[in-house]
Amino acid sequence: MEQSYWCRHIVVFLLSAWITLSFAQTTPSVRSNPTPTSQTEGPESLKFRLSGFPRKHNEGRIEVFYKGEWGTICDDDFSLANAHVLCRQLGFVSATGWGHSAKYGKGAGKIWLDNVQCSGSERSISVCKSRGWGNSDCTHDEDAGVICKDERLPGFRDSNVIEVQVDENRVEEVRLRPVVKAKRMPITEGVVEVKNKDGWAQVCDSGWTPKNSHVVCGMMGFPHERKVNKNFYKLYAEQQKNHFLVHSVACLGTEVHLAACPLEFNYGNATETCAGGMPAVVSCVPGPLYTQNNAMKKKLKVSSSVRLKGGVRQSEGRVEVLKGSEWGTVCDDRWNLQSASVVCRELGFGSAKAALTGARMGQGLGPIHMNEVQCSGHERSLWNCRYKNISAEDCKHTEDAAVRCNVPYMGYEKTVRILGGRTRYEGRVEVLHTEINGIQLWGLICGESWGTEEAMVVCRQLGLGYANHGLQETWYWDSSNVTDMVISGVKCTGDEMSLSQCQRHKTVTCQKMAARFAAGVICSETASDLVLNAPLVQQTVYIEDRPLHMLYCAAEEDCLSKSAAKANWPYGHRRLLRFSSQIHNVGRADFRPKAGRHSWVWHACHGHYHSMDIFTHYDLLSANGTKVAEGHKASFCLEDSDCEEGVSKRYECANFGEQGITVGCWDLYRHDIDCQWLDITDVKPGMYILQVVINPNYEVSESDFTNNAMKCNCKYDGNRVWVHNCHIGDAFSEEAERKFEKYPGQLNNQIS
Repeated sequence: MEQSYWCRHIVVFLLSAWITLSFAQTTPSVRSNPTPTSQTEGPESLKFRLSGFPRKHNEGRIEVFYKGEWGTICDDDFSLANAHVLCRQLGFVSATGWGHSAKYGKGAGKIWLDNVQCSGSERSISVCKSRGWGNSDCTHDEDAGVICKDERLPGFRDSNVIEVQVDENRVEEVRLRPVVKAKRMPITEGVVEVKNKDGWAQVCDSGWTPKNSHVVCGMMGFPHERKVNKNFYKLYAEQQKNHFLVHSVACLGTEVHLAACPLEFNYGNATETCAGGMPAVVSCVPGPLYTQNNAMKKKLKVSSSVRLKGGVRQSEGRVEVLKGSEWGTVCDDRWNLQSASVVCRELGFGSAKAALTGARMGQGLGPIHMNEVQCSGHERSLWNCRYKNISAEDCKHTEDAAVRCNVPYMGYEKTVRILGGRTRYEGRVEVLHTEINGIQLWGLICGESWGTEEAMVVCRQLGLGYANHGLQETWYWDSSNVTDMVISGVKCTGDEMSLSQCQRHKTVTCQKMAARFAAGVICSETASDLVLNAPLVQQTVYIEDRPLHMLYCAAEEDCLSKSAAKANWPYGHRRLLRFSSQIHNVGRADFRPKAGRHSWVWHACHGHYHSMDIFTHYDLLSANGTKVAEGHKASFCLEDSDCEEGVSKRYECANFGEQGITVGCWDLYRHDIDCQWLDITDVKPGMYILQVVINPNYEVSESDFTNNAMKCNCKYDGNRVWVHNCHIGDAFSEEAERKFEKYPGQLNNQIS
């Protein structure tokens, strides 16, 4: 008996020493930061919004909510200084312009302000000079609008983003503190600790339930909780002086934050031993993306009928659901954090950090499958929630719902930084490098082969959004004293969460070792998204036998197959597969060529400039994927051919104008334009796949590259062509796509 007594105390002593040494590492806490919103503090309780027909999310008619009613501002005496103040109240850093005479359409109701005169530095429009609230001699024909710079104020919470709202006087932050030092991230188990104004404290485990654990795990980025070995933690608790702030927690399990649960605080002697005698401990199950164990990764399955598109990370994006064999979106009516959390957990992430409305992650394509989704929060899938079927009148893609999910902290941002740029969104890339002697230093990345995909990973890793450009030279940016190239040959797919997951040379091999040739990035919070109109291709395809004497310019621009060089010019002809291409920008930023006008190439034969070397690839593929014919389209003229209702054209090629595609507009390449074809002169009759890929070299950044390809089944009998099943590459289910690849084609001009 005595021997066992002393053995027990020796074990406790050793365990206590081990725990004390390893107690320093914790998961970063989840906090509800006080963030500026579009509501001004004070008796007026002002709110602001952009209305009318904004071409982008950062412009429109300015409307103010005052005394329970929305109203407009008159354009009398309006100025850029006024717009600066209003844009900041809307969450943007500044204004770039403003609109008068109801440029964005006439509003309704009150005209709250008139003759507004700001200096530009005011915190609120309410402190600027004006005629006073509701005192105006204007009509709605004079409603003012603003154009804000597309850069958000850090931490701003806008009206399209539904985030967690908690009382910070009760709980500021929540974290898991491990008692055993974790060898790898993420940390999945530990003591639950909460922070308020008095500091960090524990939560008593008396009455602690799996529902409480479910909420905590969701906050930490994990979809599920699991049982904890309490015996181990009892030994730990005996050696620690615990400070219990919360004595009782009663979560339903559907909350997205612990502070949203009923909590019982101890405002007396918080060092008292709670009834259970130990602090609450939680153990979480990570999703497949964050699981280190390969065997466990295979067991963990995520939904195949829900996906996220258009986000910076895999844990955020526009919500799309699979119905039948076709993907479609979800309308944002009644969209909230509970429904968003069901999506997040279904995909292997934690609870929802934000539920987004108004197509904040770009507009989807095709059908809208669900409307007025109402989840309790307990559902395993969004399809288990109540919802309404959609009709054409109910919703448009401007109302597509989106989510941002909580994810485990991985510390990725600690191993890379960008310096030298004009803003925090750009600079030369420097990485934390471990020397042979174990010392960690910051170093440069060789710019050779560096491109958009690599820049996408850096911007994502630093939480700076999408990549505008990946730069191979950074001589124009001031650098730090870091001058050594430590990494070369970086090759990413663009989906990685960290540069460490990309391929690289085992030893540094860089032809240009000077710091001026180091890799750099320019990041942006928004990006364009190009999509081809697939039905139009199917409707306009035909064959033309074009005489060689009419193809000299096309040959000069390499728009014919190689055998054309051996033809008996100018006699004979080439057989061309022609069709129209209508390319829409459904993203949240304009699509602009990477090269400025000063570097565009003039082509004298056709009499136009090329702003991109290759804008589109056209391919004819055999059943096994071999190219039997190919073509390409240089962007000789990127412009707004037409736009959606209420959206104005911005880009026009005439007179050496700016080139690009505005959000909500499209560029049309008609079937009768040179090079708008595939040269099929050498193609034998058979069954093929017609494929069109936009922006194939990732030359310009987009929020989603998976929708850049379009495919059609194609039958060619030597004289005629039939095209069928044209669709965007990711529009159908995997099973439907497999059937498409095996499609036997048509036996005649009727669909078989």
